[in-house]
Amino acid sequence: MSPNLHPMINVAVKAARAAGAIINRAALDVEAVRISQKLVNDFVTDVDHAAEQAIIETLLAAYPGHGIWAEESGREHGAKDSEFVWIIDPLDGTTNFIHGLPVYCVSIALAVKGKIEQAVIYDPSRNDLFTATKGRGAYLNDRRLRVSKRIRMQECLISTGFPFRPGDDFNAYLRMMGDVMQKTAGLRRPGAAALDLAYVAAGFTDGFFETGLQPWDVAAGSLLVTEAGGLVGNFTGDSDFLEQNECMAGNPRVYGQLVTILGKYSKFANAGDKAAVRQAIAELSDSETVLPSDDSRAG
Repeated sequence: MSPNLHPMINVAVKAARAAGAIINRAALDVEAVRISQKLVNDFVTDVDHAAEQAIIETLLAAYPGHGIWAEESGREHGAKDSEFVWIIDPLDGTTNFIHGLPVYCVSIALAVKGKIEQAVIYDPSRNDLFTATKGRGAYLNDRRLRVSKRIRMQECLISTGFPFRPGDDFNAYLRMMGDVMQKTAGLRRPGAAALDLAYVAAGFTDGFFETGLQPWDVAAGSLLVTEAGGLVGNFTGDSDFLEQNECMAGNPRVYGQLVTILGKYSKFANAGDKAAVRQAIAELSDSETVLPSDDSRAG
């Protein structure tokens, strides 16, 4: 554990690595993993449950008064009325995992009074550790992260997720993808939203959008993006998006352009609201994003 990291991040890293060890052991023999379906095309394994238990035990051993909001067990564990709530996805990308496709991760975030203040995303197959503390920047292992500097959409790589649940509006998603494809260098669908957001923070991709996401999919990644100088919100650009089931992220210039492309597909704003948000995003994109200095980690 690093002395330069916030103490709560160090505990979250310990929890994420414990979960990652469980996942890596299971990945050696994926065919032995027990799989069940929560919903059509929505899988859960005994690995998800074991990893989540390891995370919760580690977090509550250090912070018994904190709350827990986890994908598999909900709010069953931890304090029910705490202002500190850990938001956990023990294995984001389960479908990839059960097929042996090594694109999945552990996602842990801490919300304080509803605002995300700590974030850890751990990719156990690559041993990549993404961390962020509000106001202190975002890191991949020991490297400071910055979102990409690309501003021309035709040069940008955008990631997304495909709809897979009954009742999803497949036709609307096809239209969204068509609109984005025509304006960018490429569209990618890795299959783990938390990693998608981490990759935006790292500048590996320039933007991201997806619908149908839950808070545990996006909580940690959203802080990584903003601490790396990017923006995250719903399709209209509203930053209060965590429980709205749609997420969009990017560097400021790309984010503003994605609002223009995707805003009309959002369920959360009327035309007037969208116009106002677009104007605000355009003004923000024209100004230079101020990132916290490296010195802010001191103490």
